[in-house]
Amino acid sequence: MALVKYNNQSLSSVTALESLPAGGMTHIKTQTASSDGNISFVHGTSDVVLDNTYPIYLFKFINIHPATNDVFFQVNFRDGGSSYDATKTTTSWGAYHNEGGTSTNLFYNTDRDVAQGTGVQPLVIDSVGNGNDESSSGEMYLFNPSSTTYVKHFMARTNIYHDSDYTFDNYIAGYCNVTAAIDGVQFTMSSGNIDAGTFKLYGIKDS
Repeated sequence: MALVKYNNQSLSSVTALESLPAGGMTHIKTQTASSDGNISFVHGTSDVVLDNTYPIYLFKFINIHPATNDVFFQVNFRDGGSSYDATKTTTSWGAYHNEGGTSTNLFYNTDRDVAQGTGVQPLVIDSVGNGNDESSSGEMYLFNPSSTTYVKHFMARTNIYHDSDYTFDNYIAGYCNVTAAIDGVQFTMSSGNIDAGTFKLYGIKDS
């Protein structure tokens, strides 16, 4: 069965995934946490690019381990100045399943939403454990952060090892409701340091 794609307002068939158009993904920066209060990506600092060079930016989080038990992995955005306090409106939902196979749920969590607020946005629906084998991994897309016309959309999906031995699949999305450019992104824990983990930033071309 052939795949179908739009091409110059007409339909054409392709028979292999290699024929699908895809933007190039360029690695920009990797940071490794080691008992850090935050991990920040700031345009123009330490080789970080976060401007109109790319229309889409992708952050990847790999085995993010908190120093403190029962905390939330979170993000905030800088829209000029030095503070990470961009006004945001967001929504969060997810699913969980415990190791014993006795508890499952699919739910929307209003406690993790932000409504025209400047505070941090949790990237997890529930808390992450700090056991030796517990962590969170996932990714977040940030769209057109340099725009001074439109709001700046972002979407994240993460998975966590909850401190009570659950897996949580988390979906978070929203927008920074500012016309100023977003020139910095900062990741923190709700309490304590980021004990370990790898953060990667990529730029994605639109063609």
